[in-house]
Amino acid sequence: MDLPAPFAQWFTARGWRLRRHQDNMLAAGERGESALLVAATGAGKTLSGFLPTLVDLYRHPTDRLHTLYVSPLKALAADVERNLTAPIAEMELDISVESRSGDTSSDKKARQRSRPPNILLTTPESLSLLLSYPDSFTMFADLKTVVIDEIHAFAPGKRGDLLSLALARLQHIAPDLRRVGLSATIADTTAYRGWLAPDGDADVVTLVEGEAGADPDIQILLPEGAVPWAGHSGRYAVHQVMEVVAKNRTTIIFCNTRGLAELTFQELWKVNDLSLPIAIHHGSLDREARQRAEQAMAEGRLRALVATSSLDLGLDWGDVDCVIQMGAPKGSSRLLQRIGRANHRLDEPSKALIVPGNRFEYLEAQAALDAVGAGERDADRFRPGALDVLAQHVMALACAAPFKEDALLGEIRSATPYQWIDAPTFTRLLGFVRDGGYALKSYDRFRRLAPDGQGGWRIAHPRLAAQHRLNAGIIVDAPTLDVRFKNGRRLGTVEEYFASTLTPGDTFAFAGLSLEVESIRDTDLYVRATTKPARIPSYVGARMALSTRLADRVRGFLADPASWQRFPEDVRFWLEMQQLRSVLPRPGELLVETFPHEGHHYLVAYPFEGWNAHQSLGMLITKRMERAGLQPIGFVASDYALAIWSLRPVADPAALFDSAILEDEFVEWVESSHLLKRAFREVAVIGGLIERQHPGKRKTGKQVTFSTDLIFDVLRKYEPDHLLLEAAWADARERLTDVARLGDLLDRAAGTMLHQKLDRISPLAIPVLVLIGRENVAAADIDDALLGELADSLAAEAMYAEPND
Repeated sequence: MDLPAPFAQWFTARGWRLRRHQDNMLAAGERGESALLVAATGAGKTLSGFLPTLVDLYRHPTDRLHTLYVSPLKALAADVERNLTAPIAEMELDISVESRSGDTSSDKKARQRSRPPNILLTTPESLSLLLSYPDSFTMFADLKTVVIDEIHAFAPGKRGDLLSLALARLQHIAPDLRRVGLSATIADTTAYRGWLAPDGDADVVTLVEGEAGADPDIQILLPEGAVPWAGHSGRYAVHQVMEVVAKNRTTIIFCNTRGLAELTFQELWKVNDLSLPIAIHHGSLDREARQRAEQAMAEGRLRALVATSSLDLGLDWGDVDCVIQMGAPKGSSRLLQRIGRANHRLDEPSKALIVPGNRFEYLEAQAALDAVGAGERDADRFRPGALDVLAQHVMALACAAPFKEDALLGEIRSATPYQWIDAPTFTRLLGFVRDGGYALKSYDRFRRLAPDGQGGWRIAHPRLAAQHRLNAGIIVDAPTLDVRFKNGRRLGTVEEYFASTLTPGDTFAFAGLSLEVESIRDTDLYVRATTKPARIPSYVGARMALSTRLADRVRGFLADPASWQRFPEDVRFWLEMQQLRSVLPRPGELLVETFPHEGHHYLVAYPFEGWNAHQSLGMLITKRMERAGLQPIGFVASDYALAIWSLRPVADPAALFDSAILEDEFVEWVESSHLLKRAFREVAVIGGLIERQHPGKRKTGKQVTFSTDLIFDVLRKYEPDHLLLEAAWADARERLTDVARLGDLLDRAAGTMLHQKLDRISPLAIPVLVLIGRENVAAADIDDALLGELADSLAAEAMYAEPND
C-alpha cells in the first residue's frame, strides 16, 4: 500500500524501502485485523508493529491512548521509546510516546492515567496494575491496538497468563481492539496465533512472515588444546576469546547463568593484557550499574560486554561485530536470539562464535548450528493457565470495580490459557480470593472480597487496593541481600542462601570485582574491594534445559559415524572408542550402562533430557534402589547423562525406570522435600495470600518463608485440597522437575532400553563421572588441574583398547 508523503520521504532519505512484511502489516492494520509477525532480528520488526499505528495517528489525530506496547523488559520498553521518538520527530508527527514501569515516577503514573500519551510502552505487570484502577475504563476506552514484542519470551509462562487475562479485560473495555505479536524465533505459529486471539481462535490472527535476511556466520571454536571432558564454562578458551575481542570493535559474550558471567568476566580480565574496556551485565546487578553498561555500549566505549539472558531480547546496538556464546546454547531459538544482537542489519550476516564447555557440548553446539541452518526452531509447550495468577488478576479487577461472577467467568474464559476454567473451579477460586478458603476464613487478614449488595463482589476495604498494587507481580525472586560498600553504595544483590554461607573475611566475585565480606546486618551485606582470590556466587533456579530438538540431533550424531568427521580429532576418537568398548544408542533408544569402578557399582544412563529432569530422576531412582536393598551411595547429573553409584550391582535397570515411579516415589519425594514448600511460597505470594511489602516496609525473605511455611502446614493438615496447594503441585511438577520430559523418558524406556553390562567404565561415561570429582571438591577451591588429572585417569581406564578389541 502507498505510504503517506512524510513516511515515504523518511524511508527514501535513509535509502530504505518498505519491506514486504512491513507492507503486509500495514494492510492488516488497515483491515482492522490482528496479526502475528515472525521476522528475523534486524528486519525492522518493531517498526513493522508500529507503522499501522503511526500512519493511523497521522491520518486521524487524537489526544487519546491509541496503542499499547507490551515488552518483557523495562529496558526494552525504554529502548523502543528512544527508537520510536526519533522517526516521529524527524517526520514532525504530532504523536506522543511514553513508557511506564516500576521506575516511572508516581506523579507521571497518575498523569498517564488521566491524560495518557498516544502510545504507551509498558510491561505485563504494569499493565495489570493499570487495570486495577477505576479510571482504567476511561483510559482504555478508545484503545485501538496492543503490540506485544518478543511474544515468545512470556506467552507460554505465568507472565503470559497475566498478559492474556489483561488482554481479555482490554477487549471487554474496547471490543474492536486488534492484537499484534512480534517475534523472531517462533516454531509453532498456529499455537501462538491461538494464544494471541480472543477465545483461542487462531484464524482471526493474520500470519505475516518476514523477508529472509542474510544467513548468520556461526563458527564453533576449535580449541588450541583438547576439548575438555566436563565443565560448561569454556574458561579453557579465555585466551582465544580475548583474541576475538581484540579483533572486533564490540563483542557481546553471552553466558547461560549469572555465576558463569561473573566467572567469565574474572577470567577474561586476567588475560586482558591490552587493558581493553570490558564490562558485565546481569539481572542481580544494581539497575544503575546495568544502565551505565548499556550507555557505554550505545556510545561505543566498550570492546566487550559479558552478559546473561538480561540482554537476550535487545537492547539493539547496530555496531556489535560479534556475539560469543560461552557454553552450549541449549536451543536453536536462543542461539538465534543472541546472534541477532550482532550487526542488527537484515541484509548483512550476523557473526557468532560458540565456545563449547565439554565434549558433549561440542556435539550440542554442532546440533544448534545445523538447526539454525535448517531454519528449525525450538517448540514451546503451552500449559493451562495458573490458578495463582488468576487469583491475582481477579483481585486487580475487584480493585477497579465490583463484578458479577458469571460475567467475569465469561471474560476470563476468552483468554486462551484459561479456557479450561469451569464454573465450579471459578467458584473455588473466588472463595479463596474472598476469605482464603475453608481453613483460613476465620482470620480477618485473609478477607479481601465482600458482597456488593447487587449480586456481585467488591473489595472488602479500600486499603486493600493499595495493598494489592504494592504486592502484585508474577516474578518471585529468591530472598536476597543487598551488596554494599561501607559508604552505602549498592552494587546489586546476592541470594540469601549464598550469603548464609559467608562470614567476615570471606571473598567472592561480584559486579566484576573481588569483594571481601566485612559484615552482614539485616538485609545488607557490607563488603570492600580486595585483590584476594574470590569464589563465584551461586544462584538458585533451574538450569537452562537442553531443547528436545537439539537432544534429538545429538542422538542422531551418536548413531551416525559418517557425521563424526565434522568433529575435532579427540571428540571423534572418543566416540570411536565408545563404539568399540560399548555401544552408541540409536535415536529413540535409552542406553544404560552398568560397570564396577573403584570398589563401587555404577549405573550410567544417557537420556539427553537436561539437567533438571536428570536431577529429579536421580532422586527417584536412588529412592527405589534403597527399597530394593541396592544401597545407593549417591548420584550426579549432567544435561546428557545420569550416574548412580551403589554398594550392590543393578542387574535389571528396567525395573528402576518403570513409569510407576511418577505415581509412587515422585509424590512421596515431592511431599517430603523442599520442592512443594518452595512452590507454595511462590504461589502464595503471587495469589496474594502473603504480602511481600507493607507501606514503607518490606518483609525479609526469611519472614515471607516463615509465614508461608506456617500456612502450608495448616493447609496440608486441615484443607489438603486447597486451591493454592493444587497450584503449588502444578508448579512443582511442571517447572521444578521437568516432569513432562520425565514422563516421556520413562514411557520410552519401557520399550527401548539398551542395557550394556561392562567390566569397566565406558568412554561415554567419563564426562559425567568427572562431575563426581567436581562435587567432592569445595566450590571455593575447585582446581582445574586436579579435575583434569581425574579425567585423565578415567580416560586411561575407559579409552584403553584391549589387544583383541
